[in-house]
Amino acid sequence: MLQWKKWYSEEKAESADLPKAFKEISKFHRLLLLRALRPDRLPSALSQFVHEKMGERYVEQPPFNIMEVFAETQKNVPIFFVLFPGVDPTPDVEKVAATFDISSNNGRFINISMGQGQEDRAKKAIFDCAQKGYWIMLQNCHLMQNWLYGLNGLEGYLESVFSSPKTHPNFRVFISSEPPNVLLPLMQIMPESIL
Repeated sequence: MLQWKKWYSEEKAESADLPKAFKEISKFHRLLLLRALRPDRLPSALSQFVHEKMGERYVEQPPFNIMEVFAETQKNVPIFFVLFPGVDPTPDVEKVAATFDISSNNGRFINISMGQGQEDRAKKAIFDCAQKGYWIMLQNCHLMQNWLYGLNGLEGYLESVFSSPKTHPNFRVFISSEPPNVLLPLMQIMPESIL
């Protein structure tokens, strides 16, 4: 009983020695044991198990590469960034834009930080950019809950330009928003048609 108590109180139970009678159990059975007795250590143990059985690439997430993401873009698919504290996708988008001679300086990249009073400016910019093949970035769309939905909102404007044969093939839309806050139940998520 003392051996189990000692194992149970280990900070990293997934790496600690099991009591003598259980030292030879398989790694999978060890996961089952952790699931039953120390579920707090299961994520770490699962990562370790997958790393050993399948390799590092299934555990380690490669760093974000905007060039790889951009290679898969089209004129009728917005690029959506989920914002987290300390994360700003703008420099990455500007880096890609610069490779195509698109910038705020030459007027071919429009960056709008959404907030009250920006609705008309954003609408005009979306249609102008679609026609001319420019890029538009609409930041902090979570601040514009009422403007996101319907025909007279972002959803409708994007649907209109995406389905238009007049939309320039170089047109791109970048959108950023914070994820819905569980503490604010009235906050809606992005319209599915945009996602």
